[in-house]
Amino acid sequence: MLLVIDVGNTNIVAGVFKGKKLLVNWRFSTDRSKTADEFGILLQNMFQYADDMNMCDVNAIIISSVVPPVLVPLCHMCERYFKMQPMVVGQGLKIGLKLRYENPKEIGADRIVNAVAAFAKYAEQKKPMIVMDFGTATTFCAILPEGDYLGGAIAPGIGISAEALTQRTAKLPRIELLVPKKAICANTVSAMRAGIMYGYLGLIEGVVKHMKEELGGEAYVIATGGFANTMASGTDCIDVVDPLLTLDGLRIIYEKNQK
Repeated sequence: MLLVIDVGNTNIVAGVFKGKKLLVNWRFSTDRSKTADEFGILLQNMFQYADDMNMCDVNAIIISSVVPPVLVPLCHMCERYFKMQPMVVGQGLKIGLKLRYENPKEIGADRIVNAVAAFAKYAEQKKPMIVMDFGTATTFCAILPEGDYLGGAIAPGIGISAEALTQRTAKLPRIELLVPKKAICANTVSAMRAGIMYGYLGLIEGVVKHMKEELGGEAYVIATGGFANTMASGTDCIDVVDPLLTLDGLRIIYEKNQK
């Protein structure tokens, strides 16, 4: 079985594949202070509550990370608790895409992994693709049907935007992020929700509109990440929500690089 681990700035998402089938997946907070042993015990507990699964069944591991301080203890954890060195997404791996980027080393591992998965799963649409990942930051990536990765855009995540509003004002509370029923609201919480959600929906629709124009007028839009379903419920610019796109991308990259 293959253990895949994606380290984001806010959350770490892990999953276990048997062949192409995802058996289980977990999400836990990214803690830069955690040691290899703490990560090991955390995964032990998760495997303990997974049906018909054991850590000793894992025979390969692949990791992508945008948080360098977390990568080292995770690699040490793999060596100590799984008795193997993980494959790490980075330079030198086969990905099946042509990176049309000024400096490919600057591309975040998460963006590469998402692009690989989108190209593998949705190339049958025979259109350019736009991949939106709603994480700590919201990233937009453009891929041509031939497999050319063109780059994209990066915006502050909706969670960051909402948190900044709360932290920089004296009386505004933290709120749950839901698509509101109207824009003219008669109470503070609803007014905040309308401003944040409609404002952010306008942001993603605007970026997608400009990217489609640059791609020739049309594109297939894929959304993933923690807020993907929420945002998709408020706009028609998203064609499909694929919450496990990143895990699929890690599996595909591992398969392309098996010796």
